[in-house]
Amino acid sequence: MLTEAPHLLAPEGSTRTLAAVLAGADQSRDVVEDQQFTVRRTTCEGGRVVVEADWSATVLMDLRYWDRGETIRARTSSVFEVSNGVIVSQDSYDCYFR
Repeated sequence: MLTEAPHLLAPEGSTRTLAAVLAGADQSRDVVEDQQFTVRRTTCEGGRVVVEADWSATVLMDLRYWDRGETIRARTSSVFEVSNGVIVSQDSYDCYFR
């Protein structure tokens, strides 16, 4: 399961299965290109791993808050729960810049 806290693009947040996450990743190719992640910091404690990163991408179509050709930027934090070497859940917290 992937759980997203509420943010600019998903005001109610969301919870998705692995299949839905993978389908969304495929669909994102039609919306953005040149995605880049810069890892700012990682933290591990027991079976929990936290990754803080900066993300950016170029918009391929007009969206609610961005026009085609603009760059979307976000600060994201993802919390992974790991058991027996396998990720069993992920919570994501995204902060989009306007």
